Amino acid sequence: MRRRFIRALLGFFLWCIGALAFADPAPGVATILHDVRPGRGVTRVAWLSEWFTPLAGTPADTRVFIADSGTPGATVFIAGGTHANEIAGILSAVALIEKAIPSTGRLIVIPDINMSASTWTESTKVPSWIRIDTPNGPRFFKYGARYTDPVHQGEPDPDRYQHPKGGEALEGAEARNLNRVYPGMPDGSLTERLAWAVMSLLKTEAVDIAFDLHEAGPESRLANMIVANPKNLDLAALAVISLEMEGIRMKLEPSSEVFHGLSHREWGDETKASAFLVETPNPAQSTEKGNPIEDPHYPLAGRIATHLASIEAIL
Repeated sequence: MRRRFIRALLGFFLWCIGALAFADPAPGVATILHDVRPGRGVTRVAWLSEWFTPLAGTPADTRVFIADSGTPGATVFIAGGTHANEIAGILSAVALIEKAIPSTGRLIVIPDINMSASTWTESTKVPSWIRIDTPNGPRFFKYGARYTDPVHQGEPDPDRYQHPKGGEALEGAEARNLNRVYPGMPDGSLTERLAWAVMSLLKTEAVDIAFDLHEAGPESRLANMIVANPKNLDLAALAVISLEMEGIRMKLEPSSEVFHGLSHREWGDETKASAFLVETPNPAQSTEKGNPIEDPHYPLAGRIATHLASIEAIL
């Protein structure tokens, strides 16, 4: 059944992708970020500020798509776009919003969880927008940045950033990295308030399983890896074995005991959720800045399939 599910979703994306090109959006589309078209499974579209009111009206507020089966079951949370230049995670979330119909429980998806990071692009060596031509016309997806836009942050980067729980001091720009500041602060920087809002959603909605979808450079040790909070490492190990049997090789790593601020660490420690981070290899994050869509070794469709298969294996 899982194979049919993954094949159906991958088939949908292959159908959508068709002819691909990098392009700036057409006139009048410049303010559109991700073209998300909720499918039959989506029962409500909310905003993240519903779970933390002070986020309303800020560049960090973002849409939350909820697919509620109406039948008791687990609540699953999926986030794409923590780093808005990690496009396979974003489009995997979009695929689920448009095609997934849960039979029990609820699916809560945020495709671009750091909206501010989606609004800008850090490098001129990667596309600002990805254009996907489909039978229903072109669709545009923003290829954003790793960090919150410094203009939105509300304060300058520190000389060095260190998480309140301690650990290694990082370069100052990491203060704008959503995946370094969890659980956030209700009165902190924009990135810290965004993290606080996400934590509020996880707690209020009693999320059972949470996924943070990422990409890394192909040469990174993180590429093709599942990182799991120690409390749910056994689930990840079983999933890796299952994926291996399907011909998908994923590495496994537990959350660091000393590196704080990451989603899988703090989500799992501070809520009841089993927390996972999934990484696929994005060629645009290599030193050569390869093509994030049509690379012969790491095509976008294959990376999306890996994310979806990893989620399904864990579920």
